[in-house]
Amino acid sequence: MKNTLLTHESAVAAVRLVVQEALTPKVQDIDLKGEYPADILTQLGEAGAFAHAVSPDFGGTGLGLRATIQAIEEVSKVCVSTGFMTWCQVACTWYLQKTHNTALASTLLPDIVTGQKLAGTGLSNPMKHFADIEKIALTAVPVEGGFEISGMLPWVSNLGPGHEFGVAAKIADSDEYLMAVVSDALEGLTLRCNAHFIALEGTGTYSCVFRQVFVPHDRVLAAPCETYVRCIRPGFILTQVGMGLGLVDNCIELIRRSNQRLGHVNQFLDDQADDLALDLQMARERTYALADRLDACTGAVEDIALIREVIQARIAGSELSLRTAQSAMLHAGARAYVHGSAPERKLREAYFVAIVTPALKQLKKMLHALPEPALVA
Repeated sequence: MKNTLLTHESAVAAVRLVVQEALTPKVQDIDLKGEYPADILTQLGEAGAFAHAVSPDFGGTGLGLRATIQAIEEVSKVCVSTGFMTWCQVACTWYLQKTHNTALASTLLPDIVTGQKLAGTGLSNPMKHFADIEKIALTAVPVEGGFEISGMLPWVSNLGPGHEFGVAAKIADSDEYLMAVVSDALEGLTLRCNAHFIALEGTGTYSCVFRQVFVPHDRVLAAPCETYVRCIRPGFILTQVGMGLGLVDNCIELIRRSNQRLGHVNQFLDDQADDLALDLQMARERTYALADRLDACTGAVEDIALIREVIQARIAGSELSLRTAQSAMLHAGARAYVHGSAPERKLREAYFVAIVTPALKQLKKMLHALPEPALVA
């Protein structure tokens, strides 16, 4: 049941207040110093940023995926690093909302929804594996009471001591897979920080090493998980569009600022603010409509036309992010080329929107692999 007391507008306003008061002053530290904004994430949780795809039964608002995307968008206008971590947190709530393991959802969701417990996704490798891009990284051996998982995930974000995150593993001696929620509190699971990035540095990104980590049945989301993955994947992909929408919105604002001083020459550039704003409006309307359609799906999403539209919306978000960030750089001119400038950061963030799993190239591969829509006579 929807929360009738909370509207989409008031939900966005609550997130915007945290962004303005807590996040905006810390953007440079997050981006250039790699500071992980745990306190800000907790404040975003208290403001409801992670709650909208979760039913009130588990502590959510029940507003749905549209409000979820709008929350990610609002954060990403100022900082895509924190917008990405908001998405990571949301993705974990999405896994738990969609599992039939209601005991696990009841245990973890209320704290993850409110930001009292932080959480990552852990599905970069399996999403690539299921798209025939790379081998699965984790193997699960059935043992009494659960599974022992071994292997290494190269990069999982929004992690730290005690954080939860989703994983998928191939079940040994079978063609089936499982999904579970794990934490470094489990014996044999260690986090390693072994890379530095040109953007998204303050995102709590670690390599995760599993050495016969015992995962009890009560932490398993689904086993086997083929149907479950079809249930969560469209929402996983569509909510990422919020990062792009927020970034594009801010880039258009930067372009308008540049034009106050350089409009007499910027008018000759191809991508103008008004044209980009129109493209952003269309992307928003398309994404929000798809979110409403996904909310109406109660199980695995089998509608190929809907899946195709979700992938196309995510592709459009990536391509519009790249195009608008480049335009912001060109409109600003030499000032944008100063390390730490807003347009320079937006350009680096735009590449991330296009590279984060599923990357632009993977999305196009997935789209190519889908059956062609049937022709109507």
